[in-house]
Amino acid sequence: MERRDRRSGEPAFDHGRAARLLAEELRAIGSPERAAAERRYLKSDLEFFGVGVPDMRRVVTAAVRGVPGLDREAALAWAVELWREPVHERRMAAVEVLRLVRPQLRAGDLATVEALIREARTWALVDSLAGDIAGVIALGQPAEAWPRIDGWAEDADFWVRRSALLALLPAIRAGQPDLARFERYATAMLAEKEFFIRKAIGWVLRETSKRDPGWVAAWTAAHAREMSGVTFREATRRLPPETASHLRALRE
Repeated sequence: MERRDRRSGEPAFDHGRAARLLAEELRAIGSPERAAAERRYLKSDLEFFGVGVPDMRRVVTAAVRGVPGLDREAALAWAVELWREPVHERRMAAVEVLRLVRPQLRAGDLATVEALIREARTWALVDSLAGDIAGVIALGQPAEAWPRIDGWAEDADFWVRRSALLALLPAIRAGQPDLARFERYATAMLAEKEFFIRKAIGWVLRETSKRDPGWVAAWTAAHAREMSGVTFREATRRLPPETASHLRALRE
């Protein structure tokens, strides 16, 4: 018997079937050669179909548009079902489903986002979950979202700590940088040896410098000798050449 939505009387959305059909479509357009190359590049234990990001986004966007009135709960269930199988493109598709329904997501959904981040173990999945999804939720619902993300900044898992930093990016791009929160996060992480933390600190500084180069120059000057090389290079990449030269002299 066909299940129907109790409120509308329409056939209920079958997230398991939707995930299976989407995965089959992605597999059909994949390339074995690309799959092998991407698996090596990402040093991943996942299965790969070998689908590029533009094609993956095209397929997922069409699938989401093919479900009129897709609500938040159905989208979350769909994403979690896609993620369940250890296949890179299924997990990329899960992230894309969440990205496409961002306006509907709530601060409480950060629990699901965090669970996916903990399982992702690669920048190719973590960065979108943090910057494109968690950060956008926090931009719209700061009072509810930031307390949880603040906890990420102190987490034992460096991917979760990286996610706290990258969650700052949407507000920076919207012209609403939370400089105090960045300073709190980054100062505590400056001494870390993990490349992905060092890179993320520099990435946030680089984005901030596009609108506020003076603040970034002052912060970098204050921490010039504590910064790793990768953090410093990213922080100074968009600064005026004379400012960058002055900061390099401080490090020396």
